[in-house]
Amino acid sequence: MRDSKSDVTEIRDAVHLCIDMQNIFAPGGLWATPWMERVLPTIVSIVSRYQARTIFTRFITPKVPEDRPGQWQNYFRRWHQATRNHLPSSALDLVPALARYVPPVRIIDKPAYSAFSNPALASLLVEKGVGTVVVTGAETDVCVLSTVLSAVDIGFRVVLVEDALCSSSDVGHDALMTMYRTRFHGQVDLVTSEELMELWRE
Repeated sequence: MRDSKSDVTEIRDAVHLCIDMQNIFAPGGLWATPWMERVLPTIVSIVSRYQARTIFTRFITPKVPEDRPGQWQNYFRRWHQATRNHLPSSALDLVPALARYVPPVRIIDKPAYSAFSNPALASLLVEKGVGTVVVTGAETDVCVLSTVLSAVDIGFRVVLVEDALCSSSDVGHDALMTMYRTRFHGQVDLVTSEELMELWRE
């Protein structure tokens, strides 16, 4: 944790990116992330407050492995039950507690880990004059990680909401939170959901 929240400046010109809060990652899903239930109420609270500034992403698997390039083919051969030819379509839907906010909340579908693997996202944010992305969702050490690094590369300020992230790996989550704190100072800020409400008022 930070010594003082004064390290984090006011949040302006921001969009809330809620990453992959889908049934496939919920309890009972193929890629169940046990922490999802714990962070979901916090994410719902953030979404309800910032509906006009929220974008949901969904990780959309291919119909068959050959629909993806390179090593993704091996990945989806291993996880053939996650391909859309085998997976119930509802598995890729947002969890019901969040789906009810669509619309007005927009959905961006993506073929890979990073939210920015769909080029439409960066175009949309630039068009809206966004300078900061507030990130919540799943998983801390996979899709959230990839999204954070892409956002940093593009030039966005990233604000991670610590109590609104989840992973299926405690070790992975803890390692990444340490990395975010120690290796990306000035580009990535960590806040609690309570601090987010104080710092982001638009």
